[in-house]
Amino acid sequence: MAERIQSWLQPFLTWLTARPAPGEAAIERPGESFVAIALLWTFAGVALSAAPFLLADAPLALWLTLPLGLLATSCGLGLFQVVIFHHCSHGTVFRSRARNRQVGRLVSALLLFKRFDDYQHEHMLHHSPKKLLTEEDEFADFVLGLCGLEPGLPKRELWRRVCVSLVSPAFHLRFLRRRIGASLFTGDAAHDRVGRIGWAGGFLVAAACGVLPAFLVAWVLPVTVLLQAATVLRILCEHRFPEPELIAMRNRDFVCHATAGVFPGREPPADRASSLRGLMLWAGWWLEMLTVHLFVRLFVLVGDAPCHDFHHRRPATRRWTDYIHARQQDLEAGSPGFPSGYIENWGLISAIDANLASLAATRPETIGRG
Repeated sequence: MAERIQSWLQPFLTWLTARPAPGEAAIERPGESFVAIALLWTFAGVALSAAPFLLADAPLALWLTLPLGLLATSCGLGLFQVVIFHHCSHGTVFRSRARNRQVGRLVSALLLFKRFDDYQHEHMLHHSPKKLLTEEDEFADFVLGLCGLEPGLPKRELWRRVCVSLVSPAFHLRFLRRRIGASLFTGDAAHDRVGRIGWAGGFLVAAACGVLPAFLVAWVLPVTVLLQAATVLRILCEHRFPEPELIAMRNRDFVCHATAGVFPGREPPADRASSLRGLMLWAGWWLEMLTVHLFVRLFVLVGDAPCHDFHHRRPATRRWTDYIHARQQDLEAGSPGFPSGYIENWGLISAIDANLASLAATRPETIGRG
């Protein structure tokens, strides 16, 4: 791709696709920088979303920016979920274990995530080849339990269930009820108190100030329905179900085939833009990259989500902060310690389709569902 793109555009495309140009220099940055980025996206999005509700006679142009505000807020919340909360459970965002736990508990209480300590325990099981894709695995519990996707069902039926879930009020209420129970009613008084005070205070202040509609749209909607929709799409592209022989082995080869990189974008046209045909192809490519794939990168595949396969091979590394180059370097080095190379998908829908196909081809008894 790099040889067909102007060099000044490459940094943007590296971020968008999560794939670096050949020989591109790695970027070192501390884990704390992701906290600042997440806060910036979240607060900017809330401000942009709330503005038309708070301004008297807001112009139409400001109302038209509401979807952009919701997208920005969703991006920030996704970063808190996928990057900060997740990597705090691995102890790799901040230098001290205590700070990682403090921030993780605060995030889980305020954003209605599973209590950090419970999540950390379950997530460590998820990283065990012995538990991945079993009843004890958080991924399997979400996909098979909450989403109702069962092995052996036709792929068409699996897709139907996914699409229905994304727009179903009953599904989102069930998802939200599970989140509230796991976040605000955990039996951990100190943790639950923070979340309850935060949410009750938010509603009371918004109502007292007469800005409850703005609060509901700019904050509650992204934290609930939008984040949940993004979570469904992201989790469905994280893991696939390998052949029964590999699942039975429960070793590193199984891990290699159960995860794949998912990169937003597609290869640019081979034609040069100097001809009418080439110009049309390039215009279509850029339109797709700056709409479909940019939306996916901001809403679903936030942070290091495209390189989830690298994370499962190197879960404790602090190089996750430069996940794009770290994965590429590990790939080029042959992924030492693992018997198989990396697998990749281009495009979110293509990745989900491949994973659903693997689930459709899996016999229930292979993963203990028989």
